[in-house]
Amino acid sequence: MSNKSEKSDMEKGPSQTVVLTSSASIASRDENAKWGSTSAAHRRLESYHVNLIAMGGSIGTATFVYIGSGLTAGGPLGLLLGYGWWTAVIYTIAMAQMEIVTFWPTDTGFSRNASRYIDEAWGFGIGWNFWVNEIAVTAYEVTAFTIVLEYWAAATNVNPGVYIAVVLASYFVINIWDTRFFGHAEFGFSMSKILLSIGLLFFTFIAMVGGNPLGDKFGFRYWKDPGVFANPYPAHGKLTSQFEGFLAATTNAAFTIVGPEYLTMIAGETKNPRVVLPKAFHKTLYRLIVFFIGGALCVGVLVPYNSPELLGAIASGAKGAAKSPYVIAMNRLKIKSLPSLINACIAMSIYSAGNAYYYCSSRSLAQMARDGHAPKIFGKRNRHGVPYIAVLATAFFTLISFCQVASSAQIALTWLTSIVTANGLVSWITFSYTHIRWTKAMKVQGVPRSSLPVTSWLMPWGAYFSLGASIFVILLQGYTVFLKGNWSTDAFLYSYLSPMVIAAISLAWKVLKKTTWHRPADVDLVSYIDDPAFDVQPEDENQSAVHRWLNRIF
Repeated sequence: MSNKSEKSDMEKGPSQTVVLTSSASIASRDENAKWGSTSAAHRRLESYHVNLIAMGGSIGTATFVYIGSGLTAGGPLGLLLGYGWWTAVIYTIAMAQMEIVTFWPTDTGFSRNASRYIDEAWGFGIGWNFWVNEIAVTAYEVTAFTIVLEYWAAATNVNPGVYIAVVLASYFVINIWDTRFFGHAEFGFSMSKILLSIGLLFFTFIAMVGGNPLGDKFGFRYWKDPGVFANPYPAHGKLTSQFEGFLAATTNAAFTIVGPEYLTMIAGETKNPRVVLPKAFHKTLYRLIVFFIGGALCVGVLVPYNSPELLGAIASGAKGAAKSPYVIAMNRLKIKSLPSLINACIAMSIYSAGNAYYYCSSRSLAQMARDGHAPKIFGKRNRHGVPYIAVLATAFFTLISFCQVASSAQIALTWLTSIVTANGLVSWITFSYTHIRWTKAMKVQGVPRSSLPVTSWLMPWGAYFSLGASIFVILLQGYTVFLKGNWSTDAFLYSYLSPMVIAAISLAWKVLKKTTWHRPADVDLVSYIDDPAFDVQPEDENQSAVHRWLNRIF
């Protein structure tokens, strides 16, 4: 089960302690199939696929464009603090997921774990929450992709519906094939996004020390004038307004900074998950620091929070990278060649992020079907282990991307952004609380943490921190509607409708199915966790030299 021990399987002894043994499977293949063992989902993703997806899989529109909204709301220091705080939250969640996913590396682990360690009704609700979230965020990225293309004037002569059709068709082709094809595609995309992010860090440093056509050594000028904090609501008083700006920047970060859920999603299709996944989860720290905290620092250095160009681009819904702080800085510094190149790179990043979300949507629907939480037909897989019916369903529901053809793309983006932010926060709450309940069950049943395949020094107390932080943000993300004269029904629904709907469907399932809230002493910590495919497998003799080399490097 781990590198620390040659033992691999779990069983309860008389003292209720779960010990590691080398016995055969304790559950039949039929029982394992019920929970989605490797008999259904084929483990085709290599170590290099998983590690690069961990580093760059979720980098998309928000990282390069939407982050500008956080800057205008919070100022450079408010943005940096908001992103820094939320990075700590997400990394803590990643460590919680690392422990619980390596314990039971099944696909769609978070909804299954919620069903197993909390209540099946909770797993039902979070499963549908995640599926809706992935459909919405796929549509968001597709919408953003078409807007990015309109940065080039020639592209505006083409109906955006054409771009949408091409993108969705390509997503379908990538995801209907063998999972390895998806892995290869995301490996290349992720590598490109990593290089783009690092390139922008270097650009920021070179530009701020005077390496630009104007020879302007601006350094941290904009931290002094107009200052480190924005003042979005001056009528509320300076300190209150600055704190509100920080909250807005944090909400921006909650939409932008994601990732651990995607490693959880691919756990069921990863080779040697108990060896590969811990390394991938740990690598999320580098991604969080370099790409998100580093990105927040860069945009705060490059552009003042009161930049007329940035504020105007956001207000007018400027096309593509025109509202990216990086492109605005390049235009100010008279750098003529880079903006178009950056726009092309951003388009590639957006396309890749949408592809990853498309994958997650199809897999989550397939697993809900096999858990009895969705029609069974969506759980069918072909001989390559691909849930082809679920992929077809995803292709159908992502057609909501065409909404922008009939209405303003900016309105569609606002709607989708709000749904994704709220649903994402519900997921973080679930991840954290599931870990707390799982840890409690282990303690009550006498299972030592030392028996786990891998542990983090942040756990178990880190889960309480991420739970509290997520609840805090989900409650306050739409607080401005409650201020005097600020009521907006649309804004209220954007912020709070999704959590209420999720709670309602979970409660309805609980009443309908008469599910029970699991007591720690009754939680099953034994079944379905001893599959030999979870541990180290011999290297495939037919594997090419290139694949072996990539696995060693990444």
